[in-house]
Amino acid sequence: MPWRYAQLRDSRVLARCDDRGQLVEQGGRVEVRYRLGASKSYRAAARNLALEPDGEVLPDEACGNVAAGAGSKAGQQSGQGQAATVPEGAIVAYTDGACSGNPGPCGVGVLFQEGSEVREYSGFLGQGTNNIAELTAIQVAADAVSDPTQPVRIYTDSSYSIGVLTKNWKAKANVELVAAVKRSLARLKDVGLIYVKGHAGIPENERADQLAVAAVKGRMTAGWQKVQG
Repeated sequence: MPWRYAQLRDSRVLARCDDRGQLVEQGGRVEVRYRLGASKSYRAAARNLALEPDGEVLPDEACGNVAAGAGSKAGQQSGQGQAATVPEGAIVAYTDGACSGNPGPCGVGVLFQEGSEVREYSGFLGQGTNNIAELTAIQVAADAVSDPTQPVRIYTDSSYSIGVLTKNWKAKANVELVAAVKRSLARLKDVGLIYVKGHAGIPENERADQLAVAAVKGRMTAGWQKVQG
């Protein structure tokens, strides 16, 4: 069962929610954890929890002990029926968004691997939310594909993005952006979105995060840079 950030008096906590981001109550109380990865559980009165507006829905693995190999969730795809395994010769992109405050200054980072060539993108978006940044990062990766007939796999640590793009979650915000990202993905003949756990030591995901954070801190867009090839 997923998690979502909420304010509990003076503390920022992770609260149990359903797939659509609504608090899950049992007897008027909600399970909470005080940090990512925490295994110790507490229960708080639902009336004392204020969900962060437009906050990302995090996977169950965000808290507690995670079994080896559980960081990646295969099968969370773009809805076009491809297996989560990466086809030989596929373009692979790792995407991430960063936001200083939510809303606040936000940016995107993309690590884009096409054959032996690796490119990076760091872009500042201005004021926005974390979800806007995550969605935009996926769009940047999709739009960077020059040959739409090539297989493409895009990794993201945003459960929210996968939900609104592939699981028919109803977007209450960012409706136009969600539609635009879907159009960018739809032009690709063989594309999949794959969930990867954030801040779990996966080098490509960590690099995408660094690029997004750098864009926010510098308030600038570095654009595409070739890093090897």
